[in-house]
Amino acid sequence: MPPRPNPLQWIWYALGGRLPERYREWVLHDITCRTWMLRHVSRTLVQLSPGLLFLLLPGPLWIRGMAVLGGYILGIWYSMSYMEHTTEYRLYKHGYPIGAGKATREEAKAEQRAARTSRYEEIYRNAPQS
Repeated sequence: MPPRPNPLQWIWYALGGRLPERYREWVLHDITCRTWMLRHVSRTLVQLSPGLLFLLLPGPLWIRGMAVLGGYILGIWYSMSYMEHTTEYRLYKHGYPIGAGKATREEAKAEQRAARTSRYEEIYRNAPQS
């Protein structure tokens, strides 16, 4: 496992900052591991967290709360919509070519996909024996 950034570095990374070169492999792992989508959502929530300051404005709490909730829903929606593009750009900033994240994830799934395909062909593509 590559070295992990400390909490302050991770917050900087979550906000879109570039980590030092020694964390390059960790960034690739972060973008391509099994839980990469959950990690993306957690980075998104960090980016949206300053929106909680709207709760401190004057006015009815329910209006402020609904405004923040609407902002969070919209922010997460757009973040999920552009998740692959965002992660590829994050890898690009750390020195990887565009498409490296998707290629690495596909490579990791190749064995599972081959096993599924062979099971499918075994069950459905064999001619019935008479």
